[in-house]
Amino acid sequence: MEARRVMLVDDHPMWIEALGEDLVQAGFEIAAVAHDGQECLRRARAARPDVIVMDLRIPEPDGATCIQVLLRDFPETKVLVVSASGEREDVLRAVKAGAKGYLVKSASRAELVEGVCRTAQGDAVFTPGLAGLVLGEFRRMATIAHDPGAEGPQLTPRETDVLRRVAKGMAYREIAVELFVSHRTVQNHVQNVLRKLQLHNRVELTLYALEVGLAEPEDPR
Repeated sequence: MEARRVMLVDDHPMWIEALGEDLVQAGFEIAAVAHDGQECLRRARAARPDVIVMDLRIPEPDGATCIQVLLRDFPETKVLVVSASGEREDVLRAVKAGAKGYLVKSASRAELVEGVCRTAQGDAVFTPGLAGLVLGEFRRMATIAHDPGAEGPQLTPRETDVLRRVAKGMAYREIAVELFVSHRTVQNHVQNVLRKLQLHNRVELTLYALEVGLAEPEDPR
């Protein structure tokens, strides 16, 4: 696998050291480490990592806040949350902030390394039980958007076409070429879908598309 630059954020130095060693052996470069929110924001802006492995419960600002701030400035950065908490509120807050996936620290070392590898490749990675929890949050919106008799916003056929392609991981320019429309038109459709469904980012769009059958789940192998 082509090496990718990773930043590790956690307030437990021994955990950072252990995971860092495993990732280096897997072909990654550790671009930066941080132990609190302020250090995370400062070092991430300087290092510009491809992937950030983030704990949520770090000294202020917390992990979810850091994710929001960094992805606003560097939207191409992929964030994988690795936390001791599997609480519903923590998982949903991380996803709404823009995290690509969420693993609990009880996962094996091999599972953690695989999770970082898949995140680097653009996959949405979740500890199995948490994936169902997150998908469940989109069931009400799925019903509203696809049930003609339900009250609420409806997606147009073209918006559905764009959503399906976003969920496959296609870039906006690729979607524009495939649908014979402009890049700006694709952006407008995505913004309309986000607004209608009250979602926040591409990760939530992908999870929503999985829930309503517009995208196939990733092969777990």
